[in-house]
Amino acid sequence: MEQPARHYDSGVSTPSAAPAAARTLLVDLEGGLLRSELLMEALFSSPGRMLARFGAGGRPGMAALTDILAKAEIDYAHLPYESDVLNQALAARARGEKIYLVADRFARHAACIAAHLGFDGVVAPADLAAGDLPFDRASLARVSARARGRASLKTWAKALRVYQYAKNTLVFVPVITAHQLNFASLGSALLAFLAFSACASGAYLMNDLLDLAADRQHPTKRHRALAAGDLPISSALAAIPALWLFAVAAALFISPLFLGVLGAYLATTIAYSLVLKRKMLVDIVTLAGLYTLRIVAGAVGVGVVLSEWLLIFSLFVFTSLALIKRFSELSMRESAGLADPSNRDYRVTDLHVIGAMAAASAMNAVTVFSLYVSSTAVTPLYSRPWMLWLLTPLLLYWFGRALMMAHRREMPDDPILYAFRDGPSRITVAAMICIMLAAI
Repeated sequence: MEQPARHYDSGVSTPSAAPAAARTLLVDLEGGLLRSELLMEALFSSPGRMLARFGAGGRPGMAALTDILAKAEIDYAHLPYESDVLNQALAARARGEKIYLVADRFARHAACIAAHLGFDGVVAPADLAAGDLPFDRASLARVSARARGRASLKTWAKALRVYQYAKNTLVFVPVITAHQLNFASLGSALLAFLAFSACASGAYLMNDLLDLAADRQHPTKRHRALAAGDLPISSALAAIPALWLFAVAAALFISPLFLGVLGAYLATTIAYSLVLKRKMLVDIVTLAGLYTLRIVAGAVGVGVVLSEWLLIFSLFVFTSLALIKRFSELSMRESAGLADPSNRDYRVTDLHVIGAMAAASAMNAVTVFSLYVSSTAVTPLYSRPWMLWLLTPLLLYWFGRALMMAHRREMPDDPILYAFRDGPSRITVAAMICIMLAAI
């Protein structure tokens, strides 16, 4: 029979193993977790409000500005965080480790980011060096700031919206319609194209800076270079004046009058970015005017007289395209179940009215073109003006297709850019050009 095991008490207590110190992870906020600059994020969280506070503060200077930026209202939930660093921190948090952010400025913003992400607090580099810490240095790990390379050419092309340069080909329209297809005229038109492209890119960067908060809450615009943190805000601030200086230099090579038109375009663009785009229907009229201004600039740059028929036709065409663009944006929000846009004075329930206005403006453009073909103005320019009647059904088709694609939520881009990417639209445009050349 097996005897039960006997236990003897030796009277000596065995020391128990000391519990291991909880591991602590330090995460650098700027350069590590945050893909942007906290100073710039505070500055552009609400630029208008920042300027108003600075002007009303009564204490001009860097100290006042720093105090205002420290109290800025930043949308911490939509800041561009480095996904690898954030995932590493959250995984450590799931293992029960302590997580602290390391930040040397804007302690309030750093604390709010730490609270939003569920971290344990914030430490300053000075406290870290002095050893004045709320945790034991044992088992300490750190995710340090990593040097980020310069933005790639692809990132810059995305931020400058090089694909939007297709709109600036409108400066060639007066050259074509006036039949001034010679080396000097095409050279001037090309220089005008470059000037408008540089000017527009600077305006796009400025607009993206002013719309950072709204873009980050948008399902597609959050992928823009500045909103996603792919391009530093400071780099964009340096690029804006450089682009505008190039545009001014190119414009001066053409003529002072062209520089005046380009200046009017830039001033209107800035007004649009700051105020006008938030005004219902004012933004539509402004966009149509900016498109038409490109055609005016092309006529001024080449030195041809702009036809009033072309001017009226352009206004109706671009009003329709601006309305289609707004229709596409609102329909996308409706399909995604999003609320009304915060930076536009439109509601999703306005879709039907906007669609009706877009169709009406498009039909007015076709009517104006038909009246032009019927007028005596075409006789000096075309040997076979009757062929221009073939453009009318093509115009009806393209406008109808654009409206249908927008209604079906299949036009995610600007209508003009969509025309360059859509196969049937490219065929239609090519057919129009062939008809015009045959009519000459």
